[in-house]
Amino acid sequence: MKIVIDVPVFEAGLTKLQSLPRVDVCLAEPAERARPLDEALIGDASVLFCMYPPENFSAMRQLRWIQLSTAGYSQLFPLGLADKSIRATNARGCFDVPIAEWNIAMMVNLARNLRQMIRNQDSAVWDRAARFQREIRGLTVGVWGYGGIGRETARLARAMGMRVHVLSRHGVGPAGEVYCVPGTGDPQGTLPHRVFLAGEAEAFLAGLDFLVLTMPLTRTTEGSIGERELRALPRRAYVLNPARGPLIQEGALLRALREGWIAGAALDTHYHYPTPPDHPLWRFPNVIFTPHISGSSLSPHFRERTWDIFVENVERFLAGRPLLNELTPSQLNGT
Repeated sequence: MKIVIDVPVFEAGLTKLQSLPRVDVCLAEPAERARPLDEALIGDASVLFCMYPPENFSAMRQLRWIQLSTAGYSQLFPLGLADKSIRATNARGCFDVPIAEWNIAMMVNLARNLRQMIRNQDSAVWDRAARFQREIRGLTVGVWGYGGIGRETARLARAMGMRVHVLSRHGVGPAGEVYCVPGTGDPQGTLPHRVFLAGEAEAFLAGLDFLVLTMPLTRTTEGSIGERELRALPRRAYVLNPARGPLIQEGALLRALREGWIAGAALDTHYHYPTPPDHPLWRFPNVIFTPHISGSSLSPHFRERTWDIFVENVERFLAGRPLLNELTPSQLNGT
């Protein structure tokens, strides 16, 4: 079985992969962008490990499975993999820990208004107002989407004494065949205090202090958060988006912040990369704006975890066992 690797190498993972029987491992010069690959390299490959499929993907006539090094998978939508019976898995689980930690950090910082305290420090202003002394214990966090990031956020929030509400189309149950860093997450789906289903979004939103978006960006979820949803939140609520910028309608978010429908936001994913310096989101005093670093390929454990997923999946593939993080046909079609 020929395997083409188009991601940076993790030596321990590569060594383990090369020790497996019946595999031929070939390395491409990795790049975090789509571009053509040598057809002599990819034409007879059965397996591809990549961030983006090559621009000459049609040359991969013997491909049976793609492993992505990203949790997002919208780069697969144009390929029609489901119609071609090509399997695909993603790197779900690699970023659960750092993004969940970002979520907790943002909730504490927003509750305590750390941005203003830092401005006060820069201006030598001594201000001990009550708005800098709030706690998140006892507050309610709503997690929209209960995948790995949502489950680890729920675990940490419960440990901080918060109430956890979840909105999930299909309810909450065991996590299934997905990658999870040992000791993290909610494998059995028992942590939420309350679960809301599709059609119950307004009831879910009405009782929150924090809304955390953890669902993937698909054709169905794009623009899910608009004026109706933002107005359904209490004015005390903060919105956290470590998932994908376009999940929230840009105009509605700007209006919500300008008119005070919500208390503020923490945004790690955006509408423009990089965000232009004249964009209004830079200047809201109640917005924490980070450059898509809550979970990224520069995380110290990213490469190790992606290779852990891939090597285990190669072993499962060879043995005919279920793969970790396998995407369904509807997911591959972006629905």
